[in-house]
Amino acid sequence: MEPEPAAVNGRKRPQRSQRTHREVADELRARIRSGALRPGQRMPTQAQLADEFGVERGAVRQALRVLQSEHLLTNVSKGSPATVAPDPGRALSGPSAAPMPTTVALAPRIAAAFAAEHVRIDALCLTSVSLSLALGEPLREIYSGRLKPARIDVRVLLPGRDIALAFPVPVGGRGDGPDDPVHRRWLAMRNAQGQVLQHNLQGLRGSHGIDVRVSFRALPFTPPVKLYLLNGEEALFAYYTLARSEQEVGQESVELYDAEGLQSMLFAFERGPDLRDTGFVEQSRRWFDALWETISTELTLTV
Repeated sequence: MEPEPAAVNGRKRPQRSQRTHREVADELRARIRSGALRPGQRMPTQAQLADEFGVERGAVRQALRVLQSEHLLTNVSKGSPATVAPDPGRALSGPSAAPMPTTVALAPRIAAAFAAEHVRIDALCLTSVSLSLALGEPLREIYSGRLKPARIDVRVLLPGRDIALAFPVPVGGRGDGPDDPVHRRWLAMRNAQGQVLQHNLQGLRGSHGIDVRVSFRALPFTPPVKLYLLNGEEALFAYYTLARSEQEVGQESVELYDAEGLQSMLFAFERGPDLRDTGFVEQSRRWFDALWETISTELTLTV
């Protein structure tokens, strides 16, 4: 027997408020974790939630996608109301969740960010591999017709092509800089991933009429951390932790000091009532903007 739709709790507001989708998500998350919304129970419709919280339906959709990315809801993209996950106690993310590897944490957060009318993503990283992979799900949602943001702005900071990288480097020394095979392999990956990211996003302009802007700039140093800023509301931060490994470079096996970016543990910070998290998001944005506007330079994705 299908679970009954959950009753709408709270007061209806005739006037639209300034309440954000994050606040809506926080309230619904609290209801799920308290048991007011039970596992397997259908959520109220988007129209009911919009009336209850005094927000537009777009804010409700964003809130539901945030909770879906945290594995608290299922069927958010379907025509019927979303459903509370069978085991919400095992949710993988949210404000109080532990850090998770980039491969687990980044994709659902990027997907949730694409529910916004204006998607804004800033990234500082070594190659943009993780970001390219994480864009797969929202791109599928757009092509299926379940998502259609009006505008997408992506800015990416990457190490410059001619700098002496701190990593990856051969264990025995830095080699010959830009002419070193290890450096050339990194540069080829940086350029290829950047081109894929740019091509996939800019293709939405012709296929779906979405206003897309993708920009890259080059840093004069190797970033020891990776940072993703999503819609000005969220900061995802991870350390690049180095390890010694043996890898195939060209036709040779080479010992390297390198970082496995896909497994870097992401820490999530969100704007909201927590002053520390809000402060971290704001300072991260200022730091990124300062790098973008000062010491970074134009980047061309060519060898």
